[in-house]
Amino acid sequence: MRTETEPTEASRQYAAVYAAHYIGHDLPLALQLYRQLMASHPSAREAGYAWMQVQNIVNAVVPKQELLDAQIKLVLAHFEHDGLLDAGRPPGTQLSEENDEVQGEDHWRDDGGKG
Repeated sequence: MRTETEPTEASRQYAAVYAAHYIGHDLPLALQLYRQLMASHPSAREAGYAWMQVQNIVNAVVPKQELLDAQIKLVLAHFEHDGLLDAGRPPGTQLSEENDEVQGEDHWRDDGGKG
């Protein structure tokens, strides 16, 4: 005996968004619809799939160095907000943005700092 499960609203939405993303190649629309799906069905497994697809879009659109720079600024802002930035560190070892130029050097990158 075979039981057919009825597709959920979240699964129908995900199928439509996925088609816009991979068949229509409309990344701005796909991003908007993935975000709507995550907001309207946050506990559905499709919200997790949508989150992964948003990450795919971000990685396809935003240059790696720009993404890394934004992530570093975000974590520094969180450290500062939480009082962790420079807390109890000896002079010269602070992590504040004044040291960004030193911390942001591209000598470690495989592409020679080209993005």
